[in-house]
Amino acid sequence: MHKALSNEEIKAIAIALGTGIKEEFDIKKLRYNKIIIMTDADVDGSHIRTLLLTLFYRYFKPLIETGHLYIAQPPLYKLKKGKIVKYAYSDDELKQLLREDMEGAEIQRYKGLGEMNPEQLWETTMNPEKRTLKKVTIKDAMLADQIFTILMGEEVEPRREFIEKHAAEVTNLDI
Repeated sequence: MHKALSNEEIKAIAIALGTGIKEEFDIKKLRYNKIIIMTDADVDGSHIRTLLLTLFYRYFKPLIETGHLYIAQPPLYKLKKGKIVKYAYSDDELKQLLREDMEGAEIQRYKGLGEMNPEQLWETTMNPEKRTLKKVTIKDAMLADQIFTILMGEEVEPRREFIEKHAAEVTNLDI
């Protein structure tokens, strides 16, 4: 825990939440009703989300248990056909939209949240009336923690097995 708290970003999260950390955690001191993790929709964003979920699971678990932790779902693509604008949140959804009514649409792939102008970010990811949020469960956080431990832990064999098992699933490898 000392190593985690020596990280400036983690320290800033702990201060912003106001709850304390691990054994000193007090949910009554929570400053916000919803804590929303918002990362890019790509592979790098997924990695960052896993790290944050692991942090919350290990040091702020009551936030998950009491339903205060959420994940924002930003789009991966913007499709524009005439005046019609639609967003796709995955490659599968993009294919589906192109098959249905957006064939021939102009497609913009977002490399990250920073690629969106403020209006697009508000419309797709921040507007409470339109955004998609996923409430984080203990099961979600446990899975993220397990993956983190396999991939970042000191044991090589579980990491090798994980990579061999999932290597064929990789479609976008960012080297």
